[in-house]
Amino acid sequence: MRQYSDACERNQGPILDVIKPYLTHCSEVLEIGSGTGQHAVWFAGAMPHITWYTSDLRENHGSITAWAEASELPNIQKPRTLNVGQRVWPINQVDAVFTANTAHIMSWERVRDMFHGVNRILKPGGYFLIYGPFNVNGEYTSESNKEFDKSLKENDPERGLRDYLDMNRAAKHNGMQLVERHQMPANNMLLAYQKNSSF
Repeated sequence: MRQYSDACERNQGPILDVIKPYLTHCSEVLEIGSGTGQHAVWFAGAMPHITWYTSDLRENHGSITAWAEASELPNIQKPRTLNVGQRVWPINQVDAVFTANTAHIMSWERVRDMFHGVNRILKPGGYFLIYGPFNVNGEYTSESNKEFDKSLKENDPERGLRDYLDMNRAAKHNGMQLVERHQMPANNMLLAYQKNSSF
């Protein structure tokens, strides 16, 4: 059964505008945490040259599959089971990786695992594109982000908004450099990292 997210509906246009230039010459992209499946359908439809690999925890596969099947797009792959902490990921190599609103619902240990896993499967020169709310220098960028972080931690102390500089350090440790930090609507950001060609 297809699940629906108002947030996905609102942000998919602005996200596409930012990520499309990075993916112009890509043929295979992995999405980490495909959620409802809405983003996958939107992006795959807008970029038919890309094979879009969806992934998530197994319990989320139903909605992703339903969206993909309803779209009838030939370039969306069925969801693969992925927990970023697992040693072997269900894909060998891709040109780029995209993820939205995942870093704050993982523990920081899992965020580091995500960077490590992306480094293993991302081709040299490929991009890791991360969308979501982030702090800067330990400070919230808005009151709404502060309240959101509070609610996340009340539900699970391991969750919470990550700092942009900590993300940069995790990326650098895994052979990636920040290309640009894009300011997005609703106090979000899109962080674009590129894997070093020699790493």
